[in-house]
Amino acid sequence: MENLNTSSQESFLLVGFSDWPQLQVFLFVIILIFYSLTILGNTIIITLARLDLRLHTPMYFFLSHLSFLDLCYTTSTVPQLLINLQRLDRTISYRGCVAQLFIFLALASTECLILVAMAFDRYAAVCHPLHYTTIMHPVLCQALAVSSWVGGLVNSLIQTGLVMAMRLCGHQINHFFCEMPIFLKLACEDMEGTEAKMFVARTIVLVCPAVLILGSYAHIAKAVLKVKSTSGRRKAFGTCGSHLVVVSLFYGSGIYTYLQPVHRYSESKGKFVALFYTIITPMFNPLIYTLRNKDVKGALWRVLGRGTDSGGR
Repeated sequence: MENLNTSSQESFLLVGFSDWPQLQVFLFVIILIFYSLTILGNTIIITLARLDLRLHTPMYFFLSHLSFLDLCYTTSTVPQLLINLQRLDRTISYRGCVAQLFIFLALASTECLILVAMAFDRYAAVCHPLHYTTIMHPVLCQALAVSSWVGGLVNSLIQTGLVMAMRLCGHQINHFFCEMPIFLKLACEDMEGTEAKMFVARTIVLVCPAVLILGSYAHIAKAVLKVKSTSGRRKAFGTCGSHLVVVSLFYGSGIYTYLQPVHRYSESKGKFVALFYTIITPMFNPLIYTLRNKDVKGALWRVLGRGTDSGGR
C-alpha cells in the first residue's frame, strides 16, 4: 500500500455510505430530521437553563453542559455527512481530518466526564438530601465542569498526537468521519505499543466513569428503596432513570467501538454504530430529560409567556 506522507497537501476519501447507494436518500432525510431535532431540543434546554431562575440548580447546570456538548460534537460530524450524501466528491484534507478527530474526541471525552458529575449530583440529592446544597456548592459544580473539559481536551491531545505520529497507508477511510479505529486500521506498521497506550487512555475515559456511575446509582437504588412514600420513590427513580438511559445509550455504543481490538473492528458495522452515538443519542437527550420533567415543561411555559395564564386557570 502507498505510504501516506502526512503533509497538508494530502487528503483522504471518506467512503461513508456510498457502498449502499440505495440507502443514501433515505439516510439523508432521516439524518437531517434527527440533526434538526438535536439542534432544536438541546438549544431549548440551554436557553431554559439560562433564562429560568428555577432551573439554576446543579442538575440543570450540568444538563446545559451536556446539551452544549451534544450540539458541538454532533455538528463536528453530521453537516459533512449530509453534504457527502449528496455529492460525489467525498475528500477531506489531512489537516481537516486531524482537526475533526481532535474536536470529536475532546467533546466525546468531556461528555463521559460530565455524565459522572451528573451521577454524583443525583447521588448527593438522593442519598444526602439534607446536605445537598452544602455538597453541591456552586464552586464545586464549576470545578467539576472545568475538570471535565480539561480532562477531555488532555485525552484528545494525547490520542490525536499518537495518530499524527503514525505512518499511514492508503487514502481511503471506510467511514463517514475521521474516527480513531479507522486510523489504527490504516497504520502501515505494527502499532501494538501505540494501540496499547490508546487503549489505556480510552479505558480511563470510558470504563472508569462507567464504573463510578454504576456505583453511584447502586447507592441511589438502596436509598430510594428505603423511602416509604410511593410518590417519592417514583419521582427519584424517574429522575435517575432518565440519566441511566442516557448513560446506557452513550457508553454502550462507545465501549463497543473503542474497546474492541482493532483487528476485530468491522468498518461496515462501525459506521452504523457511529450513527447511534453521533446522531441518535444527542437527539434523545433533550427528549428523555424533558418529556417527563415537570420543571422543564413549566420553565418552557414561563419563558413563552404563558405561565401567568396557566396559573390563573
